[in-house]
Amino acid sequence: MNLPDHGANPQRLYKKMGMERPQRIWDFSENVHPFGPPAFIGESWQSLQHLITSYPDPDGEPFRSAAARYHEVEPDRVIAGNGAAEIFTWLARRYRGKRVVLIEPAFSEYRKTLEAEGAEIKTVQLTEENGWRLDIEQAAKAAKGSAAVYICNPHNPTGRLLQQSELLALAEACAEAGCELVLDEAFIDFAGEEFSLIPLQKSLPHVIIVRSMTKMYAIPGLRLGYALGEPGILDELKQGAAHWNVNAISSHIGAGCFKEQAYRNQVVKEAVAERNKMVRFLTGNGFQTTDSSANFLAFRLPHGKDADRFFEELLAKGIVLRHTKSFRGMDGQWFRIGMKSADRMEELRGAIVQWLQDN
Repeated sequence: MNLPDHGANPQRLYKKMGMERPQRIWDFSENVHPFGPPAFIGESWQSLQHLITSYPDPDGEPFRSAAARYHEVEPDRVIAGNGAAEIFTWLARRYRGKRVVLIEPAFSEYRKTLEAEGAEIKTVQLTEENGWRLDIEQAAKAAKGSAAVYICNPHNPTGRLLQQSELLALAEACAEAGCELVLDEAFIDFAGEEFSLIPLQKSLPHVIIVRSMTKMYAIPGLRLGYALGEPGILDELKQGAAHWNVNAISSHIGAGCFKEQAYRNQVVKEAVAERNKMVRFLTGNGFQTTDSSANFLAFRLPHGKDADRFFEELLAKGIVLRHTKSFRGMDGQWFRIGMKSADRMEELRGAIVQWLQDN
């Protein structure tokens, strides 16, 4: 069965499964936190309405400059996109017809956008036997003769965090191979900016870093992301963009989000607490879990339990997990869950306990 490649679309999932959608649904398949966007957005909404009647800035201002200030880089080292997904379409165009290395399992948009541009994809496969750890030497070998290596840190779907020393070793290997490194830091906010390569990027001209505003600020509907790198590379990427690709409301709200340090601290605190509680519950009941540093984690059922049955029977109760049939190497035997509010997480644990008792 060809299930949706993304979470956060339960209606489509139930349709694909041929199941009637329950009246009440708790969606754990998306990685957007449950606490809502920063309060200033609602408080300033009326003042943003005038932006609708004017064309937005073609460079995504004031968001672009706000991102540059936040990361302490020059504005010409930042480009704004209609979500990080748009930036991956620009990157795929850059590598049209070339060989690109993907660290699998991986975010499905990497492969989709690259295949649409006729790129040749070489896979470096992570395995559960190795705790989903990346073999830097294997990745370095694959980089030879390739145009780019894509990697996500923390890794999606496992949440595993690469240390800066590991990333620098990979970046050095890519430089020696004449290969660019595309680093997706969509979930780095939950691990900490100290794990980002942005402060070192000027000494790494072949590294392109992609960031998302969706995960930390709970604004998926605004579609806002950005990339950082060498100005010349970014100019080439932006040539593939539509004029006015970032709308004015998104740009102004995104700029304001960077000021929300207390908000970020609280979101991370709550996400870590719920993730740790869920890991204790799962491991205590015989599940295998990933070593996640993000606002989600992946788990595998106790030995002998039927993964398809588990997925379908929780769906019937209105509990939507992220299947892994589209994640290479996980093959539907693992599930990913985003951390939600304490009461929703408790309900999930209760449903799992009941399923274990019945099966």
